[in-house]
Amino acid sequence: MSKIVEANKKIEKAVVGAYNKVEDTVVGAYKKVEDKFVDTFLAKDGETTEEAKERMQKEQAELESKNKALVEESIKKSTEINK
Repeated sequence: MSKIVEANKKIEKAVVGAYNKVEDTVVGAYKKVEDKFVDTFLAKDGETTEEAKERMQKEQAELESKNKALVEESIKKSTEINK
């Protein structure tokens, strides 16, 4: 391999390593802020941060399911009216 290719590989390795380190740091910091927000504003009394996140995901899924059913019902009624 030529010296230029070898030098580029070293640069690539350094840049990718630095990027991954920055990414891990940023994601880790975001998760800390997210957990603190959930704990402070969204968790109910005696509920852990993880329990609050799970509860909110379950509630979100239920809301999306109900919304989908309402939209489908509305479309069905609309098509019946337009017949």
